[in-house]
Amino acid sequence: MYRKKQEDIFSTIECKPAPSEPRTLSTVYVIQEIAGTREGRPKINIMGAAHYGKFKFLLPELSQIIFSPGPLIFKLRDGLKNYTINDYLLLTGDPAIIGVACSIVSDITNGKYQLLKWDKQERKYYPIEINLHEKGKINE
Repeated sequence: MYRKKQEDIFSTIECKPAPSEPRTLSTVYVIQEIAGTREGRPKINIMGAAHYGKFKFLLPELSQIIFSPGPLIFKLRDGLKNYTINDYLLLTGDPAIIGVACSIVSDITNGKYQLLKWDKQERKYYPIEINLHEKGKINE
């Protein structure tokens, strides 16, 4: 069974096939621990993402941006300071925190980074390359 490829004329996101062997030099930055981890019953299984590199968890599962985002941003910056364009973000947790993490990584890498997207139909992660500064043409 093959995935249907949809033409998307508005973005510069590129989806690549999963590597055949695990990448040991890359790091998968997991933004927040998975809900239920503290109780020993995580709600989702992210082990498929380990195929792309070793996990580094940035924040505990109950982290939130409330009134003063400064300390949380400082902690994310510190956790992401060694991020390279060969690493991946696994977008888990609070959407506001995910936005901040993507902004920090974009700042570090000049707008080029990779993230892992879960495909429900294929039941696996796919790497997506983001390039915020790519100049592409939009067909009108």
